[in-house]
Amino acid sequence: MTTILFHKPFGVLSQFTDARSPTERPTLSAYIDMPSVYPAGRLDRDSEGLLVLTDDGRLQARLTQPRSKTPKTYWAQVEGTPTPDQLTALQNGVTLKDGPTRPAKARLITPDVPPRDPPIRVRKSIPDAWIELTITEGRNRQVRRMCAHVGLPCLRLIRRSVGDWTLNDLPPGTWRHA
Repeated sequence: MTTILFHKPFGVLSQFTDARSPTERPTLSAYIDMPSVYPAGRLDRDSEGLLVLTDDGRLQARLTQPRSKTPKTYWAQVEGTPTPDQLTALQNGVTLKDGPTRPAKARLITPDVPPRDPPIRVRKSIPDAWIELTITEGRNRQVRRMCAHVGLPCLRLIRRSVGDWTLNDLPPGTWRHA
């Protein structure tokens, strides 16, 4: 069985082919030449960070099924300065259009992250901050929607860990065996 950890860069699709636009949008095949592995979960094209790929169907199911409650930790650069009330709301869970989220771990952080290409938009009149958010479910764009719900639009999103696996010092666009 093969399991690899990939640091997905911004703008890359979490799939090996793009039927819609095969020449314009980069996919995993630009970085990984291993036809037997598939992503265990997804990261949006505009998100970065850890993507676990495996040929083990049981592992893939364990990592992606909501009932397994696999923790996933994200670093979200948000517009504004989070208040204690906003962090508490994230910790308690918020109600989105598709229902309430499970409680999350949320705290302010000051991470050391590589620059993004292209860089995020910066507005001199509005500060930004980083939040570490750990969730145990994985709805579509959930972290972005949770942050927006409490008034903190997400400028940049990096998945730092899935279960016990972390990015550590894996540079964007590279992978290693788990």
